Amino acid sequence: MRKWPRGRYTRPPLSWKRTGQQAVRTCRLVTLGCKVNQYETQQIKEALLRADFREAAESEPADLCVVNTCTVTENADSRGRQVVRQLARENPNCQTIVTGGYATHDPDSVARLPNVIEVVPDKRELPDVLLRLGVAEFPTGISRFDGHKRAFVKVQDGCLLRCPYCIIIIPQVRPRLESRSPDDIEAEIRRLIDFGYEEIVLTGIHVGHYGVDTTRGRSGRPPFRLWHLLQRLDQILGRWRLRLSSIEAAEFSEDFISAAADCEHLCPHFHPALQSGSDTVLARMRRRYRVAQFLETVAKLHERLPNPALSTDVIVGFPGETDEEFEQTLDTCRQARFMKIHIFPFSRRRGTPAATMPNQVAAPAKKQRCQELARLETELTRQYASTLVDHPVEVLVEGVSASRAGFVQGTDRRYVTVEMPGDSRDFGHLVTGRAQRLEADELVAIRFSAPNQASVFASDCLESTPTHRATTDCTIHESPA
Repeated sequence: MRKWPRGRYTRPPLSWKRTGQQAVRTCRLVTLGCKVNQYETQQIKEALLRADFREAAESEPADLCVVNTCTVTENADSRGRQVVRQLARENPNCQTIVTGGYATHDPDSVARLPNVIEVVPDKRELPDVLLRLGVAEFPTGISRFDGHKRAFVKVQDGCLLRCPYCIIIIPQVRPRLESRSPDDIEAEIRRLIDFGYEEIVLTGIHVGHYGVDTTRGRSGRPPFRLWHLLQRLDQILGRWRLRLSSIEAAEFSEDFISAAADCEHLCPHFHPALQSGSDTVLARMRRRYRVAQFLETVAKLHERLPNPALSTDVIVGFPGETDEEFEQTLDTCRQARFMKIHIFPFSRRRGTPAATMPNQVAAPAKKQRCQELARLETELTRQYASTLVDHPVEVLVEGVSASRAGFVQGTDRRYVTVEMPGDSRDFGHLVTGRAQRLEADELVAIRFSAPNQASVFASDCLESTPTHRATTDCTIHESPA
């Protein structure tokens, strides 16, 4: 294993042995990047709050700052530097700990930033680093997810793939493949449900790899894969729902699809990352599937689940992508009937094989293709929204509507954004309604329950009929994933 460079102190550390009214220390945490980083920051926060720290108020200087960085793109590295410098300006006497992808990829550069006392390239060293600051206990999970109406639960870390455009292929950026035990995951989800969360999202660096490491090289050990985890979690009683983050198309096995179809708590929204709809581009990307296999997976999902919502990622302008190959991507997206497409113009990431590939696509061509794909996405989104007319929706209310007074906004099981009459009492709760008609880009629906009244959503089946109706209209439109 690589020996990680130790962080360096840019100034003598503050004395944490304080007495009297100064015993409580203040902290400020900043997260950049993905759902996994957000989860890990929550872990760090809970460790600090258990050890005489409290979060600094918005205008209050912090004694300790923690920055959890991302390194997926060079812009992410730049953003990490900006955040650390801004924290130093706003908290001139603070000590800053930097961890995450950028700290792993370029620890020496991070260590030169102002007020940085420790760089933690390997997050597994965080408990030891925090121990030196008086934090005796580092939690194995989380008990809440501050600032969110839904909670993320990290189920695994690491990735076995070696996609040439991804900096994660450098093994040191993320640790080896490691899955959490189902006992720990279930206990954490039960805590979060007891705390009041009604939607849980399973996340990880490569969620579809969950459980692979537990049987690799261990003959005779019974497998426990992602579909086994779904079946186990579905036994947790109560009014809550489960959602998956991104999963690879190659991992939609018969076992997985059967389990997904039978899990009552699982939302019928899946995010298989397409990346390209051209076989030749997929080959250059070293993806494990081809277009026909991807579309076969889509067909199986539609066959086994009622009107599943499919979102995806597409990289536009991968090195060597021709106009014909891009047209193939457009055609594949049409056939897959995605309800949302996350569009990423290819960005050369130093340190990845794709950065030095020949035939880099010019920026104007990438921009034009992104615009064309965005137009198609709008068309596909409207088509999917129209399929929800006259069907029930179950909405996790997340906030007030930005455009309609007296309305709240949230997402339904298929990750569609819904606006309906309500107030802050609905925040974080599941509320049901029925879509009535499509008007331009929006679905108009009725709400089954008054604000802050529980309503039972007996079945996700589109043919289900509610036993009670209200007469209040609400508006539904597609959600950014």
